[in-house]
Amino acid sequence: MILYIDTSSNFLYTGIVDNNKLIAEIKKEFGHNLSEAALPEIVSMFEENKISPKDIDKIIVVNGPGSFTGIRIGITIAKVYAWSLNIPITTITSLEAMAISKEEDIPKVPIIDARRGYCYAAIFNSDNKEILKPSYLTYEELQKELDKIENYIVITNDEEKLKVTHQNTTTYTPNILEVVNCFKTKKEINPHAINPEYLKLTEAEENKKNDSTN
Repeated sequence: MILYIDTSSNFLYTGIVDNNKLIAEIKKEFGHNLSEAALPEIVSMFEENKISPKDIDKIIVVNGPGSFTGIRIGITIAKVYAWSLNIPITTITSLEAMAISKEEDIPKVPIIDARRGYCYAAIFNSDNKEILKPSYLTYEELQKELDKIENYIVITNDEEKLKVTHQNTTTYTPNILEVVNCFKTKKEINPHAINPEYLKLTEAEENKKNDSTN
C-alpha cells in the first residue's frame, strides 16, 4: 500500500493506493485549520478503512511549492510515519502532481499564485516531461515562456488572480491514483534528508537578506 500526502495548499489531499486501486482518499479544504485537522483526518482515514500504518509500504509526499506552513505539515507527518515505521518515502512537487492529474494532448501549465506579482509555475508536455522546470517567477516572466507555445492549458485553483494570457483553464483536483502510479517506483529518500522545496526565501529569510544588503 502507498500513502499519498499533499498539504501544500489550503486543502488536504491524501489517499491510499493498493494494487493499482485507490481504496481511500480525502479531498477537503481546511484553510487556516489545516495544521490542526491534517493528522486527525489521516488517522481517521486509516481507521475507517481498517488499515494500520504498518500496512503502508511507501509514502509519497508533496514537498512544495505552495503554502510554507502547509508544506511543513505534510512533510512532518510523512517523515514521522516513515522514520518510526521504517517505511520508504519519496517526494513529488505540487506542480508535478497538478500536471499528472490532467491528461491532455497539449502542454500543461500548473500555476499557483504566490502574491505580489509572483507565481509558482512550470510547463510540462503531454507526457509530463518538463519544458519549464518548477519555478518562482513573475507573471511577466511566465508570460514570455508561454508566448513560445502555440497552445496549452492552465491548471490552477487561482484563476481570478492570474495575470497571464491563456486560452484554456481548468481547476485542479488531484488524480491521486495517477500521481501515485507515476511516482511509485521513484527512488526512496532518507526521511531526514527530505526538506521543503519552497522555491523562494521565507519572509524571515528575505528580511534578513535585505538587512544584510542595506
